Amino acid sequence: MSTVTVLDHPLIQHKLAILRSKNTPVKEFRELVSEISGLMCYEATRNLPLKEVQVETPICTATCRVLAGKKLAIVPILRAGLGMVDKMVDLIPSAKIGHIGLYRDPETHLPVEYYCKLPEDIENRQVFVVDPMLATGGSAIAAIDFLKKRGCKHIIMMNIIGCPEGVKAVQDAHPDVDIYLAAMDEKLNDHAYIVPGLGDAGDRIFGTK
Repeated sequence: MSTVTVLDHPLIQHKLAILRSKNTPVKEFRELVSEISGLMCYEATRNLPLKEVQVETPICTATCRVLAGKKLAIVPILRAGLGMVDKMVDLIPSAKIGHIGLYRDPETHLPVEYYCKLPEDIENRQVFVVDPMLATGGSAIAAIDFLKKRGCKHIIMMNIIGCPEGVKAVQDAHPDVDIYLAAMDEKLNDHAYIVPGLGDAGDRIFGTK
């Protein structure tokens, strides 16, 4: 079974408290999503493999360590996942970015695909799938399905807020995919929203409600 890591870093938790508030305006909400994502990325990449190289400093030759192994890709689930990309790219500027477009049917709560564009060599990369909310898990499962059909074998799921139902659904469908969260909330309500959550992340990022 995959591991679930809930990041309890004080800076993440402080920013998350502001993010949850219904009074946080769009601009600040968008900035907080980006900042939290950068902090989470720092932790989610902690186990990336390294290799030793020789570097000529102004003084002498130093043995240093650089990233080794697979190159990286960041794949946001549209549209809310876009809010998590920029700070991650600041940390990993060589990462390629794919996009998977899904929306949740308001009646069935099931994911519906409307767009998928991935780097040509996506199967050779360590992939980070990002979406602020892991609610029912339907969108995450569908996105991971798309990636695996393209040959991806190394996938990490990164969400700001999750809930037990969504985490279990992803683990049952994809037990090889580790999950990183900033918070594990209580449950889903009857409308498949996370409780206490923060509302609709996409609407709050883009100011559409």
